[in-house]
Amino acid sequence: MPAQLPHTPAFTRTRLAPTPSGYLHLGNAFSFALTAALARKYGARILLRIDDLDRERCGLKYVQDIFDTLDYLEIPWDEGPRNIKEYRDSYSQAHRLHLYETMLEELRAAGHIYACTCSRSDVARESAEGIYPGTCRIRNIPVNTRDACWRLDTSRAGTVRVKMPGGQMRDSPFPASMRDFVVRKKDGFPAYQLASVADDAHFSVDLVVRGEDLWPSTCAQLYLSSALGKSAFGNTSFFHHRLLAGPDGKKLSKTAGDTTVRQLRKQGMKPAHVYSLMAGALAIPEPLAGWPGLAGHMRALSAPGN
Repeated sequence: MPAQLPHTPAFTRTRLAPTPSGYLHLGNAFSFALTAALARKYGARILLRIDDLDRERCGLKYVQDIFDTLDYLEIPWDEGPRNIKEYRDSYSQAHRLHLYETMLEELRAAGHIYACTCSRSDVARESAEGIYPGTCRIRNIPVNTRDACWRLDTSRAGTVRVKMPGGQMRDSPFPASMRDFVVRKKDGFPAYQLASVADDAHFSVDLVVRGEDLWPSTCAQLYLSSALGKSAFGNTSFFHHRLLAGPDGKKLSKTAGDTTVRQLRKQGMKPAHVYSLMAGALAIPEPLAGWPGLAGHMRALSAPGN
């Protein structure tokens, strides 16, 4: 019998938060399916939030692919857009720029950010691992400097406490990879970490389901929320799941051209077969006909330490 989580707390809302920068692959579909299973297990509503701030990479054909994939795999959602028109008219992140700008101003006024003019090549020269060394932290560059991003000063970050769905707390050192992470890009637009925190707080999301590769983002977002005094986000529970890997053992990627759900759909593959592919990749012994079947395998699907 599959192991059960210690108890079943109630959550208000979780979210599906894809970025429309490519056609969705099997790993994306698994994360969506698992989110739906956890939401129904805990009685949470599901919000579809499309993260489209990166205008250069995002496209409407990829937004449509999100709707097509969810419909094809019969993954439900309770709130958010149902089609391209609703997405453009009401749900694009462009409609919430004022929220992000307010949060950025709060960080600036509190002295939590500084301007940085370093390029990626500058960072690469300073750090073989690509970890930002804090070069501009003491340079006192004016925040309105042209082509400067804003970074959050994390020099005082120590241990981050992450809440699990069962109520357990996990203490984690702040990841070096997120040192002084960017909160506003050089083009003036908010960066992913800040927009994600702002949106989760705005929509009252209290359960976040994401891959184990996003653990550093979880720590960064919790630190950001603490700097802003956003206690509600600090009470959010996080479930980090294992990743589906390709034949080479690496995680699936849209940019790497891994097989997309769209390709499988166009080949005439039935949704049940797609779920069987997921089960095989995750070493789930029982047949898996749809997303509800994932609810009984939460322990096996959770990332180590979750």
